[in-house]
Amino acid sequence: MHKVHGFCEPRFKAVEAVFQSHFTKQKEVGASFTAYLKGQRVIDLWAGHVDAKKTQAWNEDTIVNVFSTTKIMGSLCLLMLVDRGLIDLNAPVAKYWPEFGQAGKENVPVKYLLSHSSGVSGFDQKVSVQDLYDSDRMAAMLAAQKPWWKPGTKSGYQTVSFSFLIGHLVKLVSGKTLGTFFRDEIATPLGIDFHIGAPAELDPRIADVISKPVPVSWIEKSFLRVATPVTAKGILNPDPNQLVPASNTRAWRACELPSSNGHGNARSVAQVGAILASGGSFGGKKLLSSKTVEAAITRQIRGWDRVLCINMEWGLGFQLNAKTTRIGPRSFGWYGYGGSSCMMDRDLNASVAYVMNNCSNNLLTDRRAAKLFQSFRACL
Repeated sequence: MHKVHGFCEPRFKAVEAVFQSHFTKQKEVGASFTAYLKGQRVIDLWAGHVDAKKTQAWNEDTIVNVFSTTKIMGSLCLLMLVDRGLIDLNAPVAKYWPEFGQAGKENVPVKYLLSHSSGVSGFDQKVSVQDLYDSDRMAAMLAAQKPWWKPGTKSGYQTVSFSFLIGHLVKLVSGKTLGTFFRDEIATPLGIDFHIGAPAELDPRIADVISKPVPVSWIEKSFLRVATPVTAKGILNPDPNQLVPASNTRAWRACELPSSNGHGNARSVAQVGAILASGGSFGGKKLLSSKTVEAAITRQIRGWDRVLCINMEWGLGFQLNAKTTRIGPRSFGWYGYGGSSCMMDRDLNASVAYVMNNCSNNLLTDRRAAKLFQSFRACL
C-alpha cells in the first residue's frame, strides 16, 4: 500500500481512501489533494514520486505545472483590478488596450475576455511553443485578428490566447506583468506557494510532467470528431505534443503564461480558491469584495462551446455548475490538461484542489479529480 502523508480530519477519511487508491488503481505517480472549508484546512495529502522512474519522493513542498488551472489565478488578478475600479467589465477592451480595437473588435467588452466569448479563441497564424515566450508579440497578433464569430454570441475556450488577452490587459492597467502582479499582490502577502513564472531556484522542488505523446490523428478522430475548423485552431495551435514536453524545460517554467504554466501544489491552488469561495478574503486579508465575487460566479453565457465542443456555462473566468466535479449548490472552478483541478463553492465556503504529474489525455474533467471531489461532497 502506498504511504500517504499529511493529515485528514476524521469525517473526510473516505477522501483519503480514494486518494490512496489512485496509486494502485489509477497509475498515479505523484499527487497532492487539499481542501479548505470555511477558511480552515481540513485535508492536506500528498504521496508518490516526482519522476517517472520513481526515484525521488513527492514531498510536502513539491510543486508542479498545473496547466490551465492557472486560469483561475489569471482571472483573480484581473478581477482585483476590477474591484479597485481600475477596469470596468462593461467597458471596451480598447479603452485600456487601443490596438485591440480593430478588425471588428472595437466594442468587445472586458467581460467577454473572462467569459471566453471574445471570438479570439486562438491564433490565425501557426505558432510554436517558443513563440509563446514573446508575450508582447502574441498580444499584438491577437489584437490584429478578426474575431472568429460575433463576440458575445457564443463561447469558445481561449486555450492559450487567454494568456495574452488577460495578461496584456493586466500589464497595461497595473504596470506589472500578470506573474509579477500575482506574486506581489497575492502570493507573497498571503504566503501562497504558487508561481506564474517560476525562478530557477524552484527547480529542485518542481516535479516532472509525465505525459505520453498523443497522435494528432487520434485527437482529430476522437475529441474533434464533432468539431469545426475553429476547434482545431483553438486546440491544436500550438501542437500539444510540443507544448507538453516543453513544460519540463527552464524556458517554459520561467515565462509567464496565465493560461498554462502556473506551478503549485494542491495546497496553494486550494488557498487561491479559498479567496474566492469565502467572498474575497483569506488569512485575514481582503482581496476582493463579495460583490465582485458574486459577479464572477454569475452566468455570462451558456451553450455549445465552439472550441471544446460541449455545452458550457461560463462566469467571469470560471466554469459554473460542472456536473461531475461540483462540490455544492453553487460550484465553480476550472481544470488543467492532464488532471489538475480546483473546484470552489460559495455557499459552502469550500475550496478543493488536486494536482498530479502523471497526465491523462483529458482536456477537461479527470476521473481521479472527479472521484476525489465527489467523495469530498459525500462527506459533508
